[in-house]
Amino acid sequence: MSSSSLLSSAHPLAAYGWDDGWVAEFAPYLERGLIPGRVVRVDRGQCDVITADGLVRVDTEFVTPHDPLRVICTGDWAVVDAGGDPRYVQQYLPRRTAFVRSTSSKRSEGQILAANVDFAIIAVSLAVELDLGRIERFLALAWESGAQPLVVLTKADLVPDAVGLSYLVQDVETTAPGVQVLAVSSTDGDGLDVLGAVVSGGTSVLLGQSGAGKSTLANALLGEDVMAVHAARDVDGKGRHTTTTRNLLVLPGGGVLIDTPGLRGVGLFDAESGVGQVFSEIEELAASCRFQDCAHEAEPGCAVLAAAGSGVLPERRLESYRKLLRENQRIVAKTDARVRAELRKEWKRRGAEGRAAMDVKRGVRGRR
Repeated sequence: MSSSSLLSSAHPLAAYGWDDGWVAEFAPYLERGLIPGRVVRVDRGQCDVITADGLVRVDTEFVTPHDPLRVICTGDWAVVDAGGDPRYVQQYLPRRTAFVRSTSSKRSEGQILAANVDFAIIAVSLAVELDLGRIERFLALAWESGAQPLVVLTKADLVPDAVGLSYLVQDVETTAPGVQVLAVSSTDGDGLDVLGAVVSGGTSVLLGQSGAGKSTLANALLGEDVMAVHAARDVDGKGRHTTTTRNLLVLPGGGVLIDTPGLRGVGLFDAESGVGQVFSEIEELAASCRFQDCAHEAEPGCAVLAAAGSGVLPERRLESYRKLLRENQRIVAKTDARVRAELRKEWKRRGAEGRAAMDVKRGVRGRR
């Protein structure tokens, strides 16, 4: 196989996102007789890979390192044996983006959900009350991944009037600066044409809680009932995990979609820059604080606290910002010795300041 045979836009993998950039990355493997393919599903040490010759099931024995962030996942571009029984994935090409969350284990390891994603579609059901804090959490992970977030408010047909729907969209837009927010209905088709046009330009991953309508939305975009669907409970809008694996599917209007199981937990994993992107207005205000290392807690001259006090910055946004930063700091500290040391130093400093303040109150200044 020559490199020129991979460059054509008519290449069988073009529909799966194959482009000249991937051709260049794959060049070193050509002379070894290996072939490229995209991982469409991973399951217990094996994965389904789409190649120019069609779908093949291959072993991942050579790419199962101890680091959970380096295991092969849906969306990866794989380097595959041209033949043999069994066939193996030898390597995967360097990832452009990776969507990672923290696991629920005490070690707080990262879990990679999807790779080489251009758009992170965060599905949020309008059948239940909006949880803005959860949306901010998803957005932080999406921004950190390197993908462009997109919030899709599903089940818009359940909102009784257009004015109410407009207010809900505005609430989410305020929560998601710089992010497109679409209200869609998979039942009557409203908003699907706009969403289809957006995702036609690359690879999208569909994220959200169980019951958010992800599988129904995926079927609407695919134009057929590919994904199984179960009804959500009326009491809380939650449904069963209809999707149990991450599957990569080609959209008829262009682009590919990775559908994921409903996520009960969306823990942050080293997502400080993602949090900063979600709360960009707070980051901008912080530039005007008197102290460069202002924690926005009680420091004099804090522009963030001043904005919260005047009502310019909603208190809920500030509390959510603090919560996500603290959570991310704890996760990073568990895996980074340097950060742990800095945190201990900071805790000691604050403890000393607290004891000094108490001494002043008690009139025992200078006794220590």
